[in-house]
Amino acid sequence: MATKKRRTNPFRGVLDMMSEMNRISDTMSNLETGSAPTTPRGFADAWSPPTDIFARGEDLFIRCELAGVYNEDVEVSFSHGYLTVAGERKRDDTDAIYYASERFLGNFRREITLPEGTDDDDISAEFDDGLLTIRVAGAADAEGPRRIEVNSKKKGR
Repeated sequence: MATKKRRTNPFRGVLDMMSEMNRISDTMSNLETGSAPTTPRGFADAWSPPTDIFARGEDLFIRCELAGVYNEDVEVSFSHGYLTVAGERKRDDTDAIYYASERFLGNFRREITLPEGTDDDDISAEFDDGLLTIRVAGAADAEGPRRIEVNSKKKGR
């Protein structure tokens, strides 16, 4: 199988970091007021599900923890080298009175850059018991990350 090259995205992770900062801010506000969020999240401030990315043999695996999300509320798409996992976690029991609510509700979104040369046919996904597992056939980097030496022009420590 031909070696696939990686394409780097200088903005990768920035949106996830911003989403996480918004989530922390919302959580702190909700703790202070004792209320649940009143405005639904959009994709600009969507929460990101906890995700593991690992290699097994020649394949790359992506696992997203989506407890409490229904299969019909999850969408996996691939376009221009980006795998997107998006959807919504809804509150089932709207007549309940919550004294604490720590699970994130509303829209979620996660974008992952896949190696250059990845094709739609290389990707498969399964969703069982709140765990989304995506397999990207042949996308693993057998050598793993390569350490880059960091140099400095300054003398000292």
